[in-house]
Amino acid sequence: MLRYLRYAFIAMLLVLLLTVALANRTVVPVRFLPEDVGALFGVNWQMELPLFLVMLGGVVAGVLIGFTWEWLREHKYRRTASQRGKELARLEREIEVMRDSTSVPKDEILTLIEKPRKAG
Repeated sequence: MLRYLRYAFIAMLLVLLLTVALANRTVVPVRFLPEDVGALFGVNWQMELPLFLVMLGGVVAGVLIGFTWEWLREHKYRRTASQRGKELARLEREIEVMRDSTSVPKDEILTLIEKPRKAG
């Protein structure tokens, strides 16, 4: 059921994008720099693209910038989680070694306490 709902949502999204693309087919110039600044530096890079490509390119660029920004922002949390995971694994190994009675010699006092007393 949920799968069909997802397919219906994707189909509606594609129809919406196709409608926007058909409504914005006008070719527009896309410049790297404003004309005055480009003339100052001698760079007049310009390209003519359909408006819907410019709009969709802006959306894709925004999503990529947002994902990258969040990935960089959350780096410290991922690093802390990794360090704590390594520390947890080390402590668990240490606990297993301590539980294994053959690997750790018994303390004399603990040996005396654990010895059963003879009645008499």
